[in-house]
Amino acid sequence: MFASPHTLHRARPVRDLALYLLAAVAFLIAVSLESPAAQADPGPRSPRIVGGTLAPPGEFPWMVRLSMGCGGSLYRPELVLTAAHCVAGVEDPRSITATAGTVDPDDPEALTSTATAVHVAPGYDGMGRDWALVRLKTPMHGLPLLPLTSGTAADHGTFTVTGWGATEPDGPQSPMLRMATVDFVDDDTCAAAGGSYVDLVPEEELCAGVPEGGVDSCQGDSGGPLFRPDAEGTVVQVGIVSWGEGCAEKGKPGVYTQVSAFTEEIATAAADPTW
Repeated sequence: MFASPHTLHRARPVRDLALYLLAAVAFLIAVSLESPAAQADPGPRSPRIVGGTLAPPGEFPWMVRLSMGCGGSLYRPELVLTAAHCVAGVEDPRSITATAGTVDPDDPEALTSTATAVHVAPGYDGMGRDWALVRLKTPMHGLPLLPLTSGTAADHGTFTVTGWGATEPDGPQSPMLRMATVDFVDDDTCAAAGGSYVDLVPEEELCAGVPEGGVDSCQGDSGGPLFRPDAEGTVVQVGIVSWGEGCAEKGKPGVYTQVSAFTEEIATAAADPTW
């Protein structure tokens, strides 16, 4: 599945202004060339789904694929929740196209919409707070929404992650939606992986993976959801694919925005009509 700073499997959101500007320029050049492979890549970490399986048709109807090569989830019919590093460098939101309601983005039955605006998490600087909302011109009515966790109880255990990211490090993105199962990794163990992991923001990020490696999100999965059933059996989103070093490497889990830390902020932003 996706993303990238994984080489990082997703990349750690940009660490300084110079890198941020370079990422923004690269994105704009890709858009101007109308490159179908263009995707956001904010830094040394990246994400996608490695070691997973194809998602059954209709299984995750709230999954959204964004045209810059990121994923997202349908938060409201007109709003997509994704990673800040996917959209922070986008100057014209109308360049973004969202596709949903299908495991195959080329499906003629898929719902599509261009974006009209993006809202990046206030204070986002590439270190934590990696969430954003994308407002759609045409609301995707009729599709189920993915509710956010209302607390931290679901932040442990076994999760599912989905996306259209690469299925091997530095490989092409998957043409079909894929899914994988990963387990919670505690903050101390995650930070002990060294490298970029020493900069983990425990209050805002959570880690998940497989100790022996082989299963992970990857380049192109960034912005997609990490989810699981809560105590009542309702599937809730607990994370957003953010970054990681490489993809599916032993001892290097994926790092996800911890949704429970931002549920109220996201709700406030979603209710604000001024952006």
